Amino acid sequence: MTEDIAQLQAIIQAQSERIAALELALAERDATIAKLLERLEDLERRLGLNSRNSSKPPSSDGLRKPSPQSLREKSGKPTGGQKGHKGGTLRQLDTPDAVVVHDLTNCPNCAAHIADNEVIGINRRQIFDIPEPRIVVTEHQVLRKHCHVCDKEVVAVFPEYIRAPAQYGARVQALAVYLHQQQMIPEDRLSQAFQDIFGLAISATSIANMSSAFAEKIMPLVQTIAEKLRMAAVSHMDESGLRVTKLHWIHVHCDSQWTHYRVTEKRGDVTQGVVGIVVHDHFKSYYKLDGVTHALCGAHHLRELKALTEIEKEPWAIRMSRLLKIGCHQVNNKTLTPARVDRLERMYDHIVLQGLAFHEKQTPLARGKRGRQKHRVGHNLVIRLRDYKADALRFIFCPEVPFTNNQAEQDVRMIKVKQKISGGFRTLAGAQIFATTRSYFSTMRKQSVNLFQAIMFPCLPNSSLVYA
Repeated sequence: MTEDIAQLQAIIQAQSERIAALELALAERDATIAKLLERLEDLERRLGLNSRNSSKPPSSDGLRKPSPQSLREKSGKPTGGQKGHKGGTLRQLDTPDAVVVHDLTNCPNCAAHIADNEVIGINRRQIFDIPEPRIVVTEHQVLRKHCHVCDKEVVAVFPEYIRAPAQYGARVQALAVYLHQQQMIPEDRLSQAFQDIFGLAISATSIANMSSAFAEKIMPLVQTIAEKLRMAAVSHMDESGLRVTKLHWIHVHCDSQWTHYRVTEKRGDVTQGVVGIVVHDHFKSYYKLDGVTHALCGAHHLRELKALTEIEKEPWAIRMSRLLKIGCHQVNNKTLTPARVDRLERMYDHIVLQGLAFHEKQTPLARGKRGRQKHRVGHNLVIRLRDYKADALRFIFCPEVPFTNNQAEQDVRMIKVKQKISGGFRTLAGAQIFATTRSYFSTMRKQSVNLFQAIMFPCLPNSSLVYA
């Protein structure tokens, strides 16, 4: 009897140990399943992201590119040119450069001779064309003479800009810089273009040297641009990756009139000494700037909210998106009264509370081995909207602040075009030359200055800095 009891106890003990082992294995399996489900959810979310609901560029959409859908509110105006818009149709000139007369010698009806008949009217048509491209070579000669007084040979002096027995003229250099830096034609292809169009053999090295010399010439002007932006009441900042053998960063600081680019090795090396209000996309390094008031890009918020609406189906995101669009619409139409500002602010607070309550009801994500508790994407966004409320709503508190950071994103876009064409830069010096010249070109373009003339005669509008 005692032996039977001992055997039963041994069996019970073995079964208990097996149950404990199975429970442990089951717990580990549940944890693995939870982790895999979390990963699956993250991967499915990534598949659902595109250029409309995230900060991904349109080029990343590929064949899955969604149909265009603007985040702007409809204005109610018809499409096309608006009333009072000045068209750009090609129009005849009153004083053409050349006139070709086509006369009649015989009547096309009866074949009568009418060459000497009186002209009773003229029908005019004009052709706009360019003259045949050709290089004009101008020889400069300095004369040598013998002075009978001092009995020495004296020589006249060449102009300061003539420094070699044979050199390229100012227009050739300006065209090379314009096509290379503004139109981003690589040196080798630009060399071929000069040979094909003008019959002029310019080496790729000479073109690179022209760009380098021009960048050095305009450096004081670009420094003035940077200083004007530091003192601007409202400016924009953004940054983007740039390949210079390894990853570098191009930083843009701009407004509607000025643009300045900088190349840095670290993304967090943002422009210092800035005052006023800076519009950006919540890159944390911008918050390290002293004496700066911040404004967050509303377009970034709308894209993130769109993803939460389409993928996670979070109800608070729909209401917040609608609220931000209403605020933007009222600012653009100048219908935002103090009472409406107060109402928008109260609605904003209410929606944020709804978002926080929604995420507090969700099952917490698996905690990592170290670090803080991980939050869902929507939870992180609603916390940001709560903690940075004043920055997110800066556009309704300060009407001079735009709703989006589109100005900086538009200015940084051409840097990405350059990367698509060339893949990157071989040297840091080349990237810095490009940043310097593009700072000047973008500024001149914003101020409606002809770029070719701006290269020929570098200067800044309303500035005493002029370089011949």
